[in-house]
This record gives sequence, C-alpha cells and structure tokens, in this order.
Amino acid sequence: MVTQPELISSANESETPELGLWEQIKEDWIAHGRDWTLPGFRAVAVQRFGVWRMKIEPKLLRAPFSILYRMLYRKVRNTYGIELPYTVKLGRRVIFEHQHGIVIHGYCEIGDDCYIRQGVTIGNRYLERPLEAPKLGDRVNVGAGAKILGGVTIGDDVNIGANAVVLKDIPSGMTAVGIPAKIINAGKSPDIT
Repeated sequence: MVTQPELISSANESETPELGLWEQIKEDWIAHGRDWTLPGFRAVAVQRFGVWRMKIEPKLLRAPFSILYRMLYRKVRNTYGIELPYTVKLGRRVIFEHQHGIVIHGYCEIGDDCYIRQGVTIGNRYLERPLEAPKLGDRVNVGAGAKILGGVTIGDDVNIGANAVVLKDIPSGMTAVGIPAKIINAGKSPDIT
C-alpha cells in the first residue's frame, strides 16, 4: 500500500523542472530551426524575457529590465506584427511560423509544441468580459487567419483550419474548420494552413 507522503514525493519527481531563461530561449531557438532572425523566435524570446524580469526583486532593481522589455515588446509588435505580452502563459517550444497580424490576449494560455501562423487572433469575445481568454492544449495547430475567441478550451492535438472562427470548446484530437468552426473529424489534417 502506498502512503500519502510517498504519493506526494512521486508526484513531485515526475514534474518537469522549470527551465531558466537561457535554457528556454535555447529550446525555442532549436524549435525555430536554429534561426535567431525569425520574427517568431524573437517574439517568443522577448516574451520569455518579460516573464523572467518579473521575478527580479526589488522593483527598483527590476525597473531597467522593465524599460528594456517594453522597448523590445514594442519593436516586435510594430516591426513583425506579433502581439505576445509577458502575461500570456506560454508553453514550451511554441512556434510562430510566420509574422504579421498575430494578436494574443494577455490572459491566454498556450500549451507546449503549438504552431501559430499569420493573421491569428486568440482573444476575448465580449467587451463586458475582458479577462476571458482561450486556453490551448498541447500540440495545437492553428491555421492562418484563424480566430479563437472567448473563454474556450482547445484540447490537445487539435487542428484549427485557416480562417476558422472558434467560439466553442474543441475536444482533443479533433479538426475544426469554418465560420463558425465546426468539428469535421478526428485526427490530423495535413492541409489546414
């Protein structure tokens, strides 16, 4: 019989250790094909830096890093058209495959190994509920121009077709296309971008 302390210690051992800033950036660089010039890599690196600087105490010591973050964030947003605030819960190895017109809500959650393409909006749906934001599972493949709006949950291994407008939850392993998005089948669809 397994005792309560044994369950707690085994659960803690199975958790992945949190990566440091440089380890995360290196992992993202590898995921982006080891090309530091890609706008998607730069956007993710700036977002990781923004998260990291919030751990610096006291605030006075954090201030120069915050100024640098704000400058870098605006540079990425204005040059590449990728709005990715530090408040987004961003998983590991997330790839922004192309640039321009990408808007991510500040309270959005994006799982590991997701692909996000140009023209994608992941944001809130109703003005009276500004903090509602989508939650994407792991390995979500978001096609160009797709819109994911409101407090929806997208399961793991979901494909969202190009220009789809997702307004409802999508279960794991499904493919959603259309306006509004409808589930067409389970499994991976090779031509959704």
